[in-house]
Amino acid sequence: MSGAAAGVQPPQTHKQGSDLPRQRQGHAPRRPPRSCGPGWSRPVPTSPERRLQGAGTPGAACRPGCSRQLRVRFADALGLELAQVKVFSAGDDPAVPLHVLSRLSINADLCCSSQDLEFTLQCLVPDFTQPVDAADFGERLQRQFVCLERVTCSDLGVCGTVRVRNVAFEKHVAVRYTFSDWHSTHEVAARWRGPASEEGTHDIFAFSLPVPSFLLALGSRMHFALRYRVAGTEHWDNNDGHNYSLTCRSHALHMPRGECEESWIHFI
Repeated sequence: MSGAAAGVQPPQTHKQGSDLPRQRQGHAPRRPPRSCGPGWSRPVPTSPERRLQGAGTPGAACRPGCSRQLRVRFADALGLELAQVKVFSAGDDPAVPLHVLSRLSINADLCCSSQDLEFTLQCLVPDFTQPVDAADFGERLQRQFVCLERVTCSDLGVCGTVRVRNVAFEKHVAVRYTFSDWHSTHEVAARWRGPASEEGTHDIFAFSLPVPSFLLALGSRMHFALRYRVAGTEHWDNNDGHNYSLTCRSHALHMPRGECEESWIHFI
């Protein structure tokens, strides 16, 4: 039997014809691969393998006591700028809407006063009673297929609801309005809100109209009418030929200090 390296146990002899490889002379024997056990360490998986193991193993999230390291990359490492500079010139000063200025003024007055505040606002006021409150609302709706329900006004806009007869699935409701006594007109589509009742004989639509700053001058007026297209026919609600009108008027308000001193001012 051949001599082995010093200090190494020589391998066992095998019968002739055995298919096991013989140890070469002058080299230490190789240990066969073994499964992990005491004294053996498992190979460390690479980063892609760790990601796959974490994705496929339930509960792979970091548990208490683990020391998972987090990597942080800054924008410049991705070729991006760390800061963005915006240069404004005198001509680029933002135009603050009138309703924002009024709220800033109210807030300043509240800060300087320990009492409730009384002030007046200029806002649009309907020149008509809410149609839904009229006794003949149902008769008008049956006759003209479309009828304004009610409107609410603020310095942010005019919102309203419309009721129509549900005579076909496809239907279109629009609001035609003007700021110049019908010298020029605009239109906005109303959006469907749902059926007015469980019977499904009527539907409700909602709309919103803008209020430009010049319309908040005392005496300014706005007119609108409703158009309803369904089943190839066009129907109108123009307040029996008078159109719906809103006029800018002064409105007195009493505001308790406690309701406003913690309020936020939104720039819209």
